[in-house]
Amino acid sequence: MKKSIVIMLLMVSVISSAFASNTDGVNEKVSSSFNKEFSLAQDVKWETAKDIVKATFKLNEQVLFAYFSQSGELMAVTRNILSVQLPISLMAELKKDYSGCWISELFELSGANGTTYYITLENADNTLVLKSDNSRQWQTYKKVKKIID
Repeated sequence: MKKSIVIMLLMVSVISSAFASNTDGVNEKVSSSFNKEFSLAQDVKWETAKDIVKATFKLNEQVLFAYFSQSGELMAVTRNILSVQLPISLMAELKKDYSGCWISELFELSGANGTTYYITLENADNTLVLKSDNSRQWQTYKKVKKIID
């Protein structure tokens, strides 16, 4: 259930900035949990949406996004990645089965259930979002046919 909520929130945050900025409203549990997990984080920005708190920050020169429950539980960490950072089997499957597409978005989600990759592929006719749980093969997450006027 929590994984579904996180995934839905991630997709919303990727598509639009639906989170309202809230730099002063981060509770002590979330702040303490964040500082414990990411003590070397820089440039931290906080946002909230209902029961989820999102921290955007830099760590080791990379921008990361951490999602916390209001009780301070770290639910997931995401980062945008390059295709060369994918596991070899996933990269090979992309080259073999989706060579006619270009990558418009690629991110890694790490949570309690392991690492999941999401990639958005496009061609002239379709937009396809694929998902891979724990570095296994790609599965169709969402397919959208482009409407040409």
